[in-house]
Amino acid sequence: MSKVRLIGVFCLCFILVVALSSVEAAGRQNPYESAIITARSEIWKAINSGKCGSATAAIMVDGKVVYAEGFGMADREKGIPVRTNTLFNIGSISKVHVATAIMLLVDEGKISLNRPVTDYLPEFKMADDRYGKITVRMTLNHVSGMHGTEGKNSFGFRYDDNVKRETLETLARAHLKHDPGAMAVYCNDGFTLAEMIVERVSGKRYMDFLYERMFRPLGLKNTGIGVGEIKGKPIAFYYDPKTGKRHPPEVLSIIGAGGLSSTAVDLCRFMDAFSAKGKLLKKGSFAEMRKEQPSAFRGKLRNPTFSFGLGWDMTGLPRYDKAGIQVLGKSGGTGNYSSMVFTVPDERISVAVIAAGKESGAMKIALDVLDAVLVGKKLLAKEERLVPVPPKAQKLPQDHASWSGYYANGAVLGQVVFDAEKDAATLYAFKGQEKVPAGTFIYNNGYYHDNEGNRYYFTKVGNEVYFVSSPPDVGIDMIAMQKVKPREKPKSLNSNVDNKAWLRRNVGPFEGAMIVESHFARSFLYKDLPGYVFFQGIHRVDSPEFAGMPFDAIRDQAELTLFEKDGNTWAWVSDLLYGPAETAAALKAGESSVKIGNDGYSRWLVAGEDAVVSFTKPEKGRVIIFTPDDMTTYDSAVDTGDAYAAKGSYIECAGVANDIFTINARPALER
Repeated sequence: MSKVRLIGVFCLCFILVVALSSVEAAGRQNPYESAIITARSEIWKAINSGKCGSATAAIMVDGKVVYAEGFGMADREKGIPVRTNTLFNIGSISKVHVATAIMLLVDEGKISLNRPVTDYLPEFKMADDRYGKITVRMTLNHVSGMHGTEGKNSFGFRYDDNVKRETLETLARAHLKHDPGAMAVYCNDGFTLAEMIVERVSGKRYMDFLYERMFRPLGLKNTGIGVGEIKGKPIAFYYDPKTGKRHPPEVLSIIGAGGLSSTAVDLCRFMDAFSAKGKLLKKGSFAEMRKEQPSAFRGKLRNPTFSFGLGWDMTGLPRYDKAGIQVLGKSGGTGNYSSMVFTVPDERISVAVIAAGKESGAMKIALDVLDAVLVGKKLLAKEERLVPVPPKAQKLPQDHASWSGYYANGAVLGQVVFDAEKDAATLYAFKGQEKVPAGTFIYNNGYYHDNEGNRYYFTKVGNEVYFVSSPPDVGIDMIAMQKVKPREKPKSLNSNVDNKAWLRRNVGPFEGAMIVESHFARSFLYKDLPGYVFFQGIHRVDSPEFAGMPFDAIRDQAELTLFEKDGNTWAWVSDLLYGPAETAAALKAGESSVKIGNDGYSRWLVAGEDAVVSFTKPEKGRVIIFTPDDMTTYDSAVDTGDAYAAKGSYIECAGVANDIFTINARPALER
């Protein structure tokens, strides 16, 4: 055989070997490749668009980490990148931890889910006789009816154990927005009560209980208290996307509701405890944590709603339910971080995404990654992505006029107005007493669509009207706003609060930036809404001194109580204490001092002229400057050096009793 022929035969054999190897490799293709590509591409999109500064993601299958990665810089000043052991705050994912802690005590026969909270916390009281019907279960599945969240000093830069006592004090003067069990409305305070129950029943501090009973047994070496308090661990700092300024490391004092930090890998390890291989809980408790814990309102909307479980946001999703796959999921959001974790317990698959940034889109990213994992493992058919076609406007339904009126959600007040000639509806949002367009909707096949691809509908359940968000790609309905009902016999407050400025006084110097906007507030009355007052949200006036919660389906509502102090009208807005702006002292030219009194309340000054101010403050003191229209222009937690205070600006000095601030004000000179 000639050399040429031998070479030809060799080449042919080589080609065949390579081809066969390629076929074999294709058969062994990494089933997680698409999920990994999805995680990388979507997280970098979020970082590059400014939605978050850094992030981490992980995938665990059958008890093994098949993917974990960090993205961006954890510490920009030192050039430290995010690694898989870098900690982020996980916010409300912490709710699953406290629910699990409760179930560990259920396993020991020390707690019954259906017994009243008062059996374990006899000091828990409310100004509403129905509170005695709130059970331990109701603290974990959002059906208690409590108003929402203890906001005072709960989000900040250091841990404050007083938040438990303060939560009980706030609840003692609060009412319920619905009967216990009637509706599922997101409520952080229930999980603070659950944290207190764990401590009372176990006889241990909550974090000690978690380390002993959960973190160490599961090997969660990178899970603990918030990044601002945890020691000896690398953390991801939060940088304001608008200014690039680094915020002090964040701490949430409501640990059970949202105060833990972790890594994506540790979150997946924790989720694996809910698989059939998990040994943390007994079989009955494991089954209970996988179950939906519905309220009496379940099934009253067109489509499924979030299927709250014990700590979980969802115990299933329509797309996966149809395929016979149960998915458990929980999101987390703080002032500085956002996160999402999903687990498929029957398949031992878990996905986690955590980011430094409030609007990272962690929930959608994690869901897309999970979807890719399930498709890659051939547990789910790949969903065909249809090209979105904008709906065409149809004639408004005959009953459209009945849906017009005022709607609200938390601190947002709006008005829905229909235009029959244009077959459209407009949602106006109020900024003070001014209305500005916030969205325009066209009607199509039973839904109202905006120009961003979102869809909504109106519905009446009993005597209440709701504006419902119904994203078609998720298949879950969420109440977006609730209609403000006209009062037949409107009542008035005994003090004129229309367009009145208020200054918060019970401020801890360590409060986080997300709470700063609550320090300066204005109250308003609206002629078209007699019997209501707007003060950090809409309130229904029930007596000359009190305005209660007007809604049954809106989270984080508050009650307003007016009272007399030092010859002035002061106000409680649930746990937030306000004094009138006219009590602020005038900022003096030159050097002056301000002392925090024994009550610990913030002291306020108002600038009579444009000024440049410099400060000498206690080590843990805080100085914040607000414009007359409540914009924050300086905050010593993130800013340094001298500051400009325009005429009419308010200067807040926050500290502890007997703290002394020295302020030097000099005329502002134009350049």
